Amino acid sequence: MSLATVDRVLNGRPGVRALTAEKVEEAIRSLGFSRDLNASLMARARDLSVFFFIPDGSNEFMDSLAEAVSRRFAQALSDRIHIETRRIKALDSAGLARSLDALDARTCDCAVIVTSEEPEVIAAVDAAHRRGIAVMTLVSDLPNSTRRNFIGIDNVAAGRTAASLLGRFLPNGGRIALIAGSLHLRDHAERLEGFEAALAAEFPHLSIIGPLEGHDERSETASIVEALLRDHPDLAGLYNLGAGNGGLVQALEASGRVGKLRVIAHELTAPTRAGLMSGAIDVVLDQNPDGEIREAISAARALALGTARNVVTDPIEIGIFLRDNLR
Repeated sequence: MSLATVDRVLNGRPGVRALTAEKVEEAIRSLGFSRDLNASLMARARDLSVFFFIPDGSNEFMDSLAEAVSRRFAQALSDRIHIETRRIKALDSAGLARSLDALDARTCDCAVIVTSEEPEVIAAVDAAHRRGIAVMTLVSDLPNSTRRNFIGIDNVAAGRTAASLLGRFLPNGGRIALIAGSLHLRDHAERLEGFEAALAAEFPHLSIIGPLEGHDERSETASIVEALLRDHPDLAGLYNLGAGNGGLVQALEASGRVGKLRVIAHELTAPTRAGLMSGAIDVVLDQNPDGEIREAISAARALALGTARNVVTDPIEIGIFLRDNLR
């Protein structure tokens, strides 16, 4: 077995038969070999380059992610990692696919994307992978693509958590309205899956209205909440499993029904923090944007400099915030 073959396996390059690659990996395990990523980075002719593609628009959590990338810029640069944020129109799968297709493996090592699960995006991820660009998903996954890693919370568990909380808040039963951004987003679909399963199994005395899609937009979400409150005066609870929470809080406070129904939302942003303080929102489930970006940069570094196998990252814990424990 030649040194060139071993080098291909170590660096995840093609041209090695599966049986040969398995023998190399078995030898690596038996020797206890651990790749020195710092040495690999020093040996490179250029800095590592990581592009973050984050949706634009009125979604405050996406702004938080972009801000978290900016906060990591100086540290990453000192580690010879150049990071760049590109904002893409929210839910514009064609635009994201075009941006991925325009990436050049000579100037981009890894792309980190937040996206809905659309065929054109999956095709663009697969094409980038073939060109030698590692693609990771952030917040919402694309498991049926060649993406190399996913950074985010367990969204099924998040939905189950919301159902468990509302079930305990509403022991006498009632109706709960569900609002999603888009069920084409896997994270929203998984939250819905977890919520419905937990409610059916543990709290069958509660019924569901929706889900209604607000496309993570403030004004659309406000209109949906206004209509729900108008058409269902007996509404007992509301779970917004997406964004647009500025509109949700606005509509709740304008209705005069703050404190009269139990409300759970996602992501600790300025609007949800204000909603917690006013009593419009009871609980916020948060996924820590700084922690996600830190893990994404670490995983991108390992993917670009390590082996072809999947990188193991620390799980992103689900934070549970009430007015009483706001940080």
